[in-house]
Amino acid sequence: MTELLGESTATPVSSDATPEQENPVAGAAETEAAETQRPGIPLWRVGKPDSFLAAEVDPARSAVLSIATVDEIGKHVGARSEGVRCVTHLFECNKPGYRGWTWFATLSRVSRGKEATVNEVGLLPTEDSVLAPAWVPWSERVRPEDQAAADAAMNLHAQHTAAHEAEHSEEESDGGAAATELATDEAASEDAAVAAPEEDTAE
Repeated sequence: MTELLGESTATPVSSDATPEQENPVAGAAETEAAETQRPGIPLWRVGKPDSFLAAEVDPARSAVLSIATVDEIGKHVGARSEGVRCVTHLFECNKPGYRGWTWFATLSRVSRGKEATVNEVGLLPTEDSVLAPAWVPWSERVRPEDQAAADAAMNLHAQHTAAHEAEHSEEESDGGAAATELATDEAASEDAAVAAPEEDTAE
């Protein structure tokens, strides 16, 4: 580290140098911080937690008991810094359906204070958590195979509709022919009924 600082101080920096070239030590620090980042914890919060708040494991567990049962809270996983005098305690989650999640309780204290205040409690996912897939906008959700399936369904519906209309039209046609035949028979019967009295009169 001393050699890097000495070289960066002695070597002039060109005007077109990139930020990484200007400060290699800062870049290395950022890389190290990124490697120590944990799921659910923002990058800027990674650091050494407040020693007093880090020791308040029992108060943190008691705070989590306000939203979970004793059996649902597992062992203490660790404490993460949230900034100045603010620490988040993490506990294993034994709640059914939440495998890989962790309970958390965020504690804070005032300057020179020796009493922890509960800020927030809840659940945080980890890389082992079962999460819903990323939301896809409707404009990007329809895939070619989806469109093909929709077209096939529409064609099938059109075929069924056409078949139903043809059957209905055939029934109407048959019904019309039957009605015409019935009307013809009725007319013939009426003519026969009128002709019968005339024949009797002629005799």
